[in-house]
Amino acid sequence: MHSESQSLRYLQVLRSIEIAGQLATIGVAVFWLGLALPLAPMLSVVGALLVLLLLTWVRLRWGGPVREAELFAQLLVDVAALALLIYFTGGATNPFVSLFLLPLSVAAALLSAPQAWAMAFVTVACYTLLLEYYVPLPGMEQEAPLTTLVSGGRHALHMHGGGQFGLHVLGMWLNFVISAALITFFVQRFAQTLRARERELSRAREEALRNERIVALGTLAAGTAHELGTPLATVAVVAAELEEEFAGDPDLAPQLALIRTQVGQCKAVLQRLVESVEQLPQQVAQEVSLPAFLKQVAERWRLLWPAMALTLSSAVGPEVRIRTDDTLEQALLNLLNNAARVSAAGVELAAVVEGEEAVLRILDRGPGLARETIEAAGKRFLMPPSGEGLGIGLYLANATIERFKGRVAMHNRLGGGAVTEVRLPLVRGEGHG
Repeated sequence: MHSESQSLRYLQVLRSIEIAGQLATIGVAVFWLGLALPLAPMLSVVGALLVLLLLTWVRLRWGGPVREAELFAQLLVDVAALALLIYFTGGATNPFVSLFLLPLSVAAALLSAPQAWAMAFVTVACYTLLLEYYVPLPGMEQEAPLTTLVSGGRHALHMHGGGQFGLHVLGMWLNFVISAALITFFVQRFAQTLRARERELSRAREEALRNERIVALGTLAAGTAHELGTPLATVAVVAAELEEEFAGDPDLAPQLALIRTQVGQCKAVLQRLVESVEQLPQQVAQEVSLPAFLKQVAERWRLLWPAMALTLSSAVGPEVRIRTDDTLEQALLNLLNNAARVSAAGVELAAVVEGEEAVLRILDRGPGLARETIEAAGKRFLMPPSGEGLGIGLYLANATIERFKGRVAMHNRLGGGAVTEVRLPLVRGEGHG
């Protein structure tokens, strides 16, 4: 995902700063403070981090998806490198041991809760092990491991002279455990809240953009309807005159009558479009019986496709009700039109009730749909060159159905063809079977 790729880039920037800081700290400790540190293993650890940094930049340049598991593994490497460096420089007595909180904070901010808590466990385990296992700093070679100081009681503390210091380091360890738990809990919760808000904002932006497109299309459609009114009226007059002139011709008369009927249907559709645009701000969704709604849609569609067979099958009774208006009816007509364009064998419209939803299925016997077509359908304008009948009509239908809290899904049909599935919420408080 894009967000994980960006997170990995940020992690590489932090790792660059980490490597620079480690080299600077080693340089100050050796050349300014004069500490005899084991440079070979420490520089080997830093060098390994540098190699990983370069390899990761190459991996990002090549592209490819970045998973959470990869981010978690990258952070584990940083924790391991830090643990090794602290092991060679005094273990838990090293003041830089609190840097374990840095990869933990990054994990809590970027990863899911299970992985964030796993990172908390790893950092606490490393800190705890460094209480017992470490290479003492120069001048502290006689100090016993801190766990030995505690287990030996007051006598051991007195013998080694590190009582107060040992208790201080153990206090730091306890403070780290508490801090790790608090950081993981609160940062994780805040990160989840921010991610959820980002998803909501993204959906809101997409919806606003889609609404802008729909408004623009509605304005264009209304203007086009007005422009088409005059030529359609002319065609209707000419068709009527020709029908009257060739009324006795058995071949031409039926064809001219069909032309006049279809022109009249076009004029009626355009008139409804203009009236709908004018009434849209005042339009309120109404509760209707689902079978009656489907019957009305089927009747309108048969006028548009008189030569196409439409099979209407409904397993619901009149008590099943949904909310609808003219736009929802037009949305279903658009979906039926898409199916009819690719299915010479006819179209089927079936309705059932599943739970609290009415499920409408439009089935065709066309060539079926490609996977990318199914994934993109309804989410953006889609004009496949194969002429599958999908495009702006499906986009607008999907937007309308979502406005009614419904959803559209498409999949291929066994035996050939496709299924367009529309799910709409039922009106609450009404019985259904």
